[in-house]
Amino acid sequence: MTQRVDLATVMDRLAIDEVVSGYAVALDDGDWAAYRALFTPDGRADYSSAGGVEGPARQVADWLAETMRMFPVRQHLIVNRLIRLEDLGGSPGDSAEVRADFVNPMRLTGTGTDAGTADAGGAPNFFAAGRYTFALARTREGWRFSRVTVHEKWRHLSS
Repeated sequence: MTQRVDLATVMDRLAIDEVVSGYAVALDDGDWAAYRALFTPDGRADYSSAGGVEGPARQVADWLAETMRMFPVRQHLIVNRLIRLEDLGGSPGDSAEVRADFVNPMRLTGTGTDAGTADAGGAPNFFAAGRYTFALARTREGWRFSRVTVHEKWRHLSS
């Protein structure tokens, strides 16, 4: 590889990491316009393993906006990101896949503060964890998700 290809690969990895982080922030902040903007026009999301829906990202965002109202406090932690860039004979291509683990503590409506700030008694009372598979495509606007799939492995509800 040349230094130019190495630099392009590093830049792609950083840009992809920013999209994944943007996903977590959009979900946690309830910024559904930002969530939609992370996807290609034909992008899809699949939350069926967590009891949710699968479909076009724009429609899934509407479902998330409604569903997440019951969790006014949430924090996605997306870790162990394994980024695989398409390899075109030593040069990066225009597609990538990311596998990443997540832990998502949330608070149900009416259980402590709903304003997003910590309170004295306030541990989250719902936890979900598993793995995401993100498929990405390079677009004119930068890297975007063509597909997001949630593979929920466990959840815990406490009172």
